Amino acid sequence: GQTRIGSDCVIGPSTDLQDTIVGDGVHVEHSVGRGAVIGDAAHVGPYSFLRPGTVLEPEAKVGAYCEVKNTRVGRGSKIPHLSYVGDAEIGTGVNLGAGTITANYDGEDKYRTTIGDGAFTGVNTNLIAPVTVGEDAYTAAGSVINKDVPPGKLAVGAPARAIAESPQRR
Repeated sequence: GQTRIGSDCVIGPSTDLQDTIVGDGVHVEHSVGRGAVIGDAAHVGPYSFLRPGTVLEPEAKVGAYCEVKNTRVGRGSKIPHLSYVGDAEIGTGVNLGAGTITANYDGEDKYRTTIGDGAFTGVNTNLIAPVTVGEDAYTAAGSVINKDVPPGKLAVGAPARAIAESPQRR
């Protein structure tokens, strides 16, 4: 394929890269890259999957057990662990808490999530696309975000509510 690896990198063990561009000073361990771009001094893994269209800007981090698809991760931003981020634009200096996901597919169409510079998501945040989390905004742990969060604001809560009998009860 078209894989290129820069200088002063640590690749492996158990790393599989295809059609992936790796910058200088990158660490990738126990991970898979397919059609991704990994910027200088970025860290990936262990056990992460960078799918096609993923671009990690310099000094970005994708940690343990993450999957990233068709997403730009800004300079110095972190997706530390146990997260799925697909079809998103993540600004600089963002920290996504463990278990953050972008719910980008409704069964028919895919939608994008935008996360502004300096934003922070608490653990187990669900971002239901299309949605924007503004610059320097925060989400509390366990939040389900289905409306835009304005810059500098804190969003909390989950909009889920019981609306019908469960399939097992019908």
